Amino acid sequence: MRPQLMPQTRSLHLRPVTALSSPVATPSATFPTTTTRSFSSAPESKSFKAETRSLLEIVTNSIYTTKQIFLRELVSNCSDSLSKLQHVTATESLSDFTESELRIDIDINKDEKTLTIKDNGIGMTAGDLESNLGTIAKSGSADFKATEDSGDVIGKFGVGFYSAFMVGDHVTVKSRSVKGGGDAAAGGTWSSDGGGEFYVTEDGLESNGCEVKIKLKEGEEEYMEESRIKSVLKEYSNFINYPIYLNGEKVNTQKALWTEMPSSVKADEHEKFYQYISNGFDKPLHTLHYRADAPLDIKTLLYIPSYHTEKYGMGRMTAGVSLYCRKVLIEKESDVLPEWLRFVKGVVDCEDLPLNIGRESSSDNLVKNKLKEAVKRRVVSELEKIKKKGGDKWSAFWKEYGSFLKEGVCQDYSSQAKLSKLLMWESSKDGGELVNFDDYISRCPPEQKDIYYLTAPNREAADASPYKEGRDEEVIYVFSAIDDFVMANLGEYEGRKIVSLEKSGEEEEAAEGGEEIIGYIKQVLGESKVSKVEKTSRLKSTPAIVTDHESGAMRRMMKMVDTQGGATGTMNDDLPPLSLKVNVEHPILVGAKEVGGEVGDKVIEQVFENAIVGAGLREDGRAGVERVNWLLEKLVQSEAEKK
Repeated sequence: MRPQLMPQTRSLHLRPVTALSSPVATPSATFPTTTTRSFSSAPESKSFKAETRSLLEIVTNSIYTTKQIFLRELVSNCSDSLSKLQHVTATESLSDFTESELRIDIDINKDEKTLTIKDNGIGMTAGDLESNLGTIAKSGSADFKATEDSGDVIGKFGVGFYSAFMVGDHVTVKSRSVKGGGDAAAGGTWSSDGGGEFYVTEDGLESNGCEVKIKLKEGEEEYMEESRIKSVLKEYSNFINYPIYLNGEKVNTQKALWTEMPSSVKADEHEKFYQYISNGFDKPLHTLHYRADAPLDIKTLLYIPSYHTEKYGMGRMTAGVSLYCRKVLIEKESDVLPEWLRFVKGVVDCEDLPLNIGRESSSDNLVKNKLKEAVKRRVVSELEKIKKKGGDKWSAFWKEYGSFLKEGVCQDYSSQAKLSKLLMWESSKDGGELVNFDDYISRCPPEQKDIYYLTAPNREAADASPYKEGRDEEVIYVFSAIDDFVMANLGEYEGRKIVSLEKSGEEEEAAEGGEEIIGYIKQVLGESKVSKVEKTSRLKSTPAIVTDHESGAMRRMMKMVDTQGGATGTMNDDLPPLSLKVNVEHPILVGAKEVGGEVGDKVIEQVFENAIVGAGLREDGRAGVERVNWLLEKLVQSEAEKK
């Protein structure tokens, strides 16, 4: 159904990209000349070329990931129109212009099923409408930006206007140029159903600006609801420079706080803004607000929340930083910060970021990577400052987010060295107080060249670990699988190797004897259980330990990963042959060799099982229960016979 009042039909031409609010020319040499044409009263219909029709279909249906983007695009065009008006009125004298509040109005008409977006910006003539809206991919904003330093102009491509056809089956644009004076061609109406033709007439608005009226398609009734429109505006366009009114009510009341000078923003303003963007009720633990102009023009406002939700079993958090370009949302859950910093909330606004045609991601990975690296470095530097100051803030941060920094050590090699200096651990010498690697090294005796750590389920188990027997060195305690990964990924710190006490290392052997006991243990356990059996003088109260194995925590994590990946193996029980260190003078081993027979064999098997349990390699303790019960029964019988 074609509208009335459509004297002339024009074909859409194929060029690069348009914003709806294209610049109106000025007589000056710095602006392009305004297009002024005569429009005949008789309709002249022309058919689109097949490839042009296909291009329009691609623009309206394939560029954007979600339909709601159309509202962001049209509002951004309005913002451009208002910005251009500000520039023109500041540099030229306009005879037919009355200053008023610069604003964007959105009106819903449920009876007509139309959505209207209007601004009182620079506007267009009928000729501009034909030139700019009749040419897919002609950017008026880009032309304007190229001729004048106009400041905050968002639109660079121009396909944004055509996104209206994603939700509308007919679009009418009325406009009037602020520079048209009394010229009849100062305004015009453009209209199309997006199916291959457009129409232009000279009857436009009565005052400067532009009005886009969308007749919604069947099935797009959600955009007739105020709540839906408010939701989209809040997500994408809430920080536009100009007030947006929806059916007369102002909807963008929140300031773009990241564009303010950091020194001018008060703590209560940060608190309110943080709660707004995070949908939380807590106060931020720390605020990072800064500007940078090298290597990119960046305005950044980031917050560290006082707590995170993953610890409550609410699932892995998504990225909390949104990427903006000139206050317009580009990526809500942006990857501008690495995965291990997903707890950070806030905004990064980069004016230099080249965007793809749909303005939903960067078109230049090199620039995007440079942005990501710059922001990450600044965040890590801020964490170093918090650590250096210490106090309650650092303690609270580490307690809440220490595991995220450990994750960063394992994932982010470029940040590994700096993050390793922030890590905190319990130690065998500090009674539960946390220390870092530098604290540990400062207390090492001159002859100690390595950093030692021990994996255990808790401090009590670590203190009682047989692996500490005969060792005087301070030992770092680690209590989780991620800690094991951290130590394995680091390998060394400041030139010192990081060594697990569960590895054999260099140690003094017993002076002599014990070969018969070693042979007996090998005979009982066999090659399927032990790869080697060696005597050691380090052990006193413990008969044996296993060494040179993956830690229990590491094995449990790998088992969990295999299970999630669909594997059905039982890593808990399917142990490879292990290396066994034994105290050949221990009475249990000496007695087992003397007793021999079934009782002696069972004792050796249980000593080996105890060593496995002591290493944290056995989650299910029932493996040795039957053997223990058998041995207890023999013990009771033996004692009874003595009586």
